[in-house]
Amino acid sequence: MNVTIPAQAADLRAAYQRGFQDDNVLLAFTLPKSDTRAFIRKLDLESPLLHRDVPVTSGKGQSPTTPFAHLGLKEPETLADVTEGPVCTVCDGDLNWLNIAVHPIDAQRDQVYLSGAV
Repeated sequence: MNVTIPAQAADLRAAYQRGFQDDNVLLAFTLPKSDTRAFIRKLDLESPLLHRDVPVTSGKGQSPTTPFAHLGLKEPETLADVTEGPVCTVCDGDLNWLNIAVHPIDAQRDQVYLSGAV
């Protein structure tokens, strides 16, 4: 992913999934709220992240697009109070795209989700 994991990151979880056309990479960890903004700034985002107050609704039978459940986590799309967006839509190096989602766990920590395709 070419992402430097902050030293303060805890509960690190990662996966590589082979797909039909693209392979997916997943990375999730928790960060103290005081370190989340600095981490996001270092990503050099293409555009500002957007805040979503409610879960994304989908039609019957559809599953979320990012399989974080395989890592024992809730899917970012199913959560309320999420800040999210693309890190890069056309990335340098091996990645085709990379997205981030940040969800507050409690008053002190955030859950950071990164998903991309190679």
